[in-house]
Amino acid sequence: MTSITVEQTFESAHQLPFVEPGHKCGRMHGHSYRVALELTGDVGPKGFIRDFSEVKTAWSDLHGQLDHHTLNDVPGLENPTAEILAEWIFNNLADRIPELSQVTVWETAKCSATYRLSV
Repeated sequence: MTSITVEQTFESAHQLPFVEPGHKCGRMHGHSYRVALELTGDVGPKGFIRDFSEVKTAWSDLHGQLDHHTLNDVPGLENPTAEILAEWIFNNLADRIPELSQVTVWETAKCSATYRLSV
């Protein structure tokens, strides 16, 4: 098996509704998110798992829903933790990119969450 990764970014605001009172993430704040889309599969006759441009095109639809928006207002992201966001992105791309095996979302340069298919 071979894997490829396509990284993308977006800017969004959110607040976490279920943290304890006084927690800094309970206030509205923003992040420069980085997303890694990993695809796993066999290399096809054209020499790749899937053309990078196809992954970028599929991502562009989600980018429009996320970039410069309040994540809490996006259906399914009412509690937009990094973990929930990684799974949401995966589920919203899986039909268009069947080779998608993992999504990692960096909320900061040092903190990320990964959602992957169970093996």
